[in-house]
Amino acid sequence: MRNMPLFPTSLVGSYAQPDWLIDKSKLAGRFPPRTRAQELWRVPDAYLAEAKRDAVMLAVRDQLDAGLDIITDGEAGRESYSNHFATGLDGIDIHNPGTALDRSGEPVPVPRITGHIQRRWSISTEEVRQLRQLTDNPIKFTVPGPFTMVQQAQNDYYADISDAAAAYALAVRAEMADLFDAGVDIVQLDEPYMQARPEEAERYGVAALNTALEGATGVTCVHICFGYAALIHDRPANGYSFLPQLKDACCNQISIETAQSNLDCSVLQSIPDQTILLGVLDLSTHEVETPQMVVERVERALPYINKERVVLAPDCGLKYLPRDVSRRKLDAMVAGASLLRARHS
Repeated sequence: MRNMPLFPTSLVGSYAQPDWLIDKSKLAGRFPPRTRAQELWRVPDAYLAEAKRDAVMLAVRDQLDAGLDIITDGEAGRESYSNHFATGLDGIDIHNPGTALDRSGEPVPVPRITGHIQRRWSISTEEVRQLRQLTDNPIKFTVPGPFTMVQQAQNDYYADISDAAAAYALAVRAEMADLFDAGVDIVQLDEPYMQARPEEAERYGVAALNTALEGATGVTCVHICFGYAALIHDRPANGYSFLPQLKDACCNQISIETAQSNLDCSVLQSIPDQTILLGVLDLSTHEVETPQMVVERVERALPYINKERVVLAPDCGLKYLPRDVSRRKLDAMVAGASLLRARHS
């Protein structure tokens, strides 16, 4: 991966999908689907694959035009951050889903584990190859983490839920190896449920995460957040319930949110080694930050972390925001990064 400037910029994962691709009225107000949700797509099946590729090109173009340093596919071809991978594994019954409690405490349909979880083939290699062809910038691709996937499933097979997490971890590890071989620079594992269920995360979540990360041949990142702001509006007054524990994770980067939560950034002292993707865009509002607001959100973190370890990012994925708002927020983030470089170089 080429040398990054000071205060590089990146998406967390998702970018706003075009209205012609996804029915935003069906998406609004519901948690990202854990099982497949074909009803979200506006495009007929015969043209859907091409439409997804076109949406990825638009997402990449918006990021490049805004001036982001690290580029993702915007998760443009996915119904959610997790079901794309989690429903593509052996040992999962997607036709007869089970039920699990979402992080809000509501029961939702989820994949049902009915056999040994394993990955028969790479699920996203072709998507990485397409992304690699669209830009010379460093590229990042996201995969749901093993702990979050096991929390979003009904276990009808393994004796202990930790065994299911370990099996998911091996599938993730195999996928990551193929993604790095296909040309990705950074693989991010999304683990929002570590924040939501810290006791279980401490019991077996970090172990499963480290199993997934073992042997990675490129840069690895773990994203942990309070949930999509469009759906989970309140942020804990005491900040993260599970963050210092990630100092023992084998990842190179940790992605956190600080903008909406006004996070006490002193917690960063408990993570002395990893690069931090610092969430500086508040996704609970359509109001677009000024570059100076972005600067201020970074400056409050700098007493606790070296500037060389900071990447600017949104709090979470931009999936639930309108595309024009998302683009203008990216413009503000990039402009803020430019001001920071002038101040701290």
